[in-house]
Amino acid sequence: MASKKELRHKAILEQLTAVPTMRVRALSEALDVTTETIRRDLDELTQQGLTSRTYGGAILKQHVEPAVSARQSEMQDEREAIAASAVQCFRNAQSLMIGSGATTTHLARRIVYEMNNITVFTHSFGVATALSFNPTISVVMMPGLYHSGEGAMHGSQTLRFLSDYTADWTIVGASGLSPDGPCDALIEAADVYAMMMRQSARRMIIADHSKFDRLSTARYARWSHIDVLVSDRAPKGPLATALEDGEVEMRVASGAGA
Repeated sequence: MASKKELRHKAILEQLTAVPTMRVRALSEALDVTTETIRRDLDELTQQGLTSRTYGGAILKQHVEPAVSARQSEMQDEREAIAASAVQCFRNAQSLMIGSGATTTHLARRIVYEMNNITVFTHSFGVATALSFNPTISVVMMPGLYHSGEGAMHGSQTLRFLSDYTADWTIVGASGLSPDGPCDALIEAADVYAMMMRQSARRMIIADHSKFDRLSTARYARWSHIDVLVSDRAPKGPLATALEDGEVEMRVASGAGA
């Protein structure tokens, strides 16, 4: 059975998941314990690498995402299942915008075998290369500044280019999925994703369950702006509530090795 302190720590993390930055007094009132107890708990959670202290409070520790080349070998079964489920949503689309990342590269490989005669706009070299194996797919590579860690183009040129085009669907990944919305570790990538979504009729996030309840640097959308989330598991708690409130369709991929 969990101790009172363990239950408090869990409750603090749940509070910070719903409201990423909280003052000690607010946490004290929410958990009905003294401010001194909260301060001790926050010190321990910070030592465990789960939170970061702020003046008078705390925030959830932000996740640092490795380069896309390192992520490609992680959770491959889950990502393949997510890709197979995602493509069913837009099989009749004529044009797509696809963001960078390991999961979207898996999606591109699936699209190659399941779709023909479409146009795909992307800023990701990995996505573009995967799609090149189907000669009926027209790939439009966005201009911009090259980010070697992500293997993608970002910056003002990319955003200006995107403003001249529209698509049936935008499909992007995420570094984290919080109750406030999907977010990315790269501010530049988040800017591109936000612009893609503004230029598309429908919007999809594809991400495995390890991104649930995780914060990253830049949020690029509210859940009310997202049509579909595809993952290998269904989220719980505040994230699940936020998806329901935002009227997001939750698709759980079958056959994932989660």
